[in-house]
Amino acid sequence: MVERRKNKRMDLRSKLIVKRLDSGEQEEIGIEVLNVSKSGIGFRSEELLEIGSVYEAYLTIWTKEIIHAFIEIVRIEIQAEGFDYGGLFIGMPEIDLQRIDVYKMVSEAEERKEI
Repeated sequence: MVERRKNKRMDLRSKLIVKRLDSGEQEEIGIEVLNVSKSGIGFRSEELLEIGSVYEAYLTIWTKEIIHAFIEIVRIEIQAEGFDYGGLFIGMPEIDLQRIDVYKMVSEAEERKEI
């Protein structure tokens, strides 16, 4: 598969809750974050979401801070455990993008130590 992401994705074990915005549904859906970058997020859910849908998300990051974001679903893969999704962040504040960037630098430094 050809890598098409603009930014390197990093693993981040966390949970977030999403609410569907474009249909007015208020059901909260728990998901497992697989990886995250400044431009988007990969996650797994047992719920079927729609490509092109926009969701409001509250992402708990490694510092226990919560990042409020909007995610547009751009990719879906069917898995035995549910569905794997790729989403793009829409309108995320610069300060939150910087938090993700700091995590990327710390993760890469830790990986170099292990080598």
